[in-house]
Amino acid sequence: MNNEIIPIFYACDDNFVKYTIVSLKSMIENASKNHNYHVYILNTGISEKMQKVVLDMQNDDFTIEFVDVKNYLISINDKLPIRDYYSKTTYYRLFIAEMFQEYNKAIYIDSDTIVLGDIYELYSNDLKDNYVGGCHEQAMVQVDTYGEYVEKVIGIDRNKFFNAGLILINCDQFRKNKVLDQFIDLLHVYTFVVTQDEDYLNLICKDKVLFIDQGWNVEVFGKIPVSDSEIKMLHYIMVSKPWHYKDCRYADKFWKYAKMTPVYDEIIQVLNAYTDEERENDIASCDRLLETALRETNREDNYLNSIKKNIGKSKERLAIIKKIAKFEEEGRFEEDVEEDPPAKMLMPEEIDYLRKKFFSKLKTKFAFKVARKFLNHITETKKMIVKDIIGLENINSLESGAIITCNHFNAFDSFAIQLVYEKSKQKKRKFYRVIREGNYTNFPGFYGFLMKNCNTLPLSSNYKTLQKFIKATDKLLQDGNFVLVYPEQSMWWNYRKPKPLQDGAFKFASRNNVPVLPCFITMQDSDILGDDGFYIQEYTIHVSKPIYPDPSLSRNENIDLLKEKNYEEWKRIYEETYGLPLRYTTKTQN
Repeated sequence: MNNEIIPIFYACDDNFVKYTIVSLKSMIENASKNHNYHVYILNTGISEKMQKVVLDMQNDDFTIEFVDVKNYLISINDKLPIRDYYSKTTYYRLFIAEMFQEYNKAIYIDSDTIVLGDIYELYSNDLKDNYVGGCHEQAMVQVDTYGEYVEKVIGIDRNKFFNAGLILINCDQFRKNKVLDQFIDLLHVYTFVVTQDEDYLNLICKDKVLFIDQGWNVEVFGKIPVSDSEIKMLHYIMVSKPWHYKDCRYADKFWKYAKMTPVYDEIIQVLNAYTDEERENDIASCDRLLETALRETNREDNYLNSIKKNIGKSKERLAIIKKIAKFEEEGRFEEDVEEDPPAKMLMPEEIDYLRKKFFSKLKTKFAFKVARKFLNHITETKKMIVKDIIGLENINSLESGAIITCNHFNAFDSFAIQLVYEKSKQKKRKFYRVIREGNYTNFPGFYGFLMKNCNTLPLSSNYKTLQKFIKATDKLLQDGNFVLVYPEQSMWWNYRKPKPLQDGAFKFASRNNVPVLPCFITMQDSDILGDDGFYIQEYTIHVSKPIYPDPSLSRNENIDLLKEKNYEEWKRIYEETYGLPLRYTTKTQN
């Protein structure tokens, strides 16, 4: 017996479980032996009588378990924008990866199916980093109205749209990429009304689908895309139900397995009781679905049209990018491209750099709790994405205080360095960051509170305050703490090149005889579009080896040495990561 468990999931209610029984019977009859199949039936209430019928189907290879999802639905109730939407059992497939953390992958199958192939063969497909494995949805391929719908509303090629009635789920990727959260977020944005959960799944899994042998999901619809000998699973979609229509195609396959179950007589009664009026309603419902697809396609505010309308790059960002190009060309690297309002001068009595006062300590403690929640929020919602941290061993090797340097391209990049500090083994040392005077004196509200109280060291245009800043920073470094300084001086939004460095950071390192720890953050586009129409960047934080002052050199010579080595290290990381030589567009001055 192979000890690997093959998890298989159905989702049904008490009314539909009899068809689940037939599907499951066909699966059991055709599955290869000597494997451990664990079948879960997700539900919110199935009678004990029907549960017993199902559980009696267990054998040496198949274990069956009923899982009531009510408690799970309650646990995520506050996230759901439409409460009754989730009474539909088809949506339960979206919960599998989160509810069953022990599985790397799993099979989900609809109940209106007959399995003629070996289900282990389906499970054996290697999904790699794809979110799902599935088969092409024939309604979209064969009916132009549906094909145009998925292309013009969802933005997916009709030949790359999968049917969600039988899917192999990559649970690892579902969890890693927060597919359930993406689904819930999309529910807040748009309501798909044609194939509903299938539309959401295809949108989320776009370009992350392994298309498997079409025989594994042969929809009883239109032209059958494979020969009868190649059919491994029959899917009685829409109105093609053998228990409603005696002339349903492939009905013989369904009844073959239905006869092997205790629910055969009950299903025959359903067939005999189904009226002509109900059949006419079926036809009308198909017509309405087609009309709905056509209406959605022609809506000016359909999903894809709305996205296209909203993803226009913001004029402000485009202006900043243009200004960055101009400043680079003119060699104005130390100047900010975003104009801040005039900063209020910081006076010496307004700042307690070393947090010696009782209320300063109290506010700092509270501020860090608030900042931690904020950092959790921006990482969980992917407003800031840290893909990787390379070189943690270099910060761990430090045995003294240090100046940490970093390129400056985003208001959140200091949070990225905060994560480096938190993941290091240096918690006994405190982490401080140098900020601008205006960041301390100008920001109101929440951000102002963080700027004033999260171990920040604001510069000042006031001479006495500046002296107080220098004295406090020297003290912190001599006491073995870390101080983050942005030696480029300016912040250029999402600028990837290292800019020429200013002396300040290296003066502190040289004067206090502490090393410089160069950090450089490289970026790549994520697949998440930000509110400004640009893709949110994924950060890789490179932590280089510390650079130590040379005791044989003078203070000024060490400033030049540290600055040069820091810049050369950043240059190396840039060129190796992006595969480009570092060149500027700066025009040579005559």
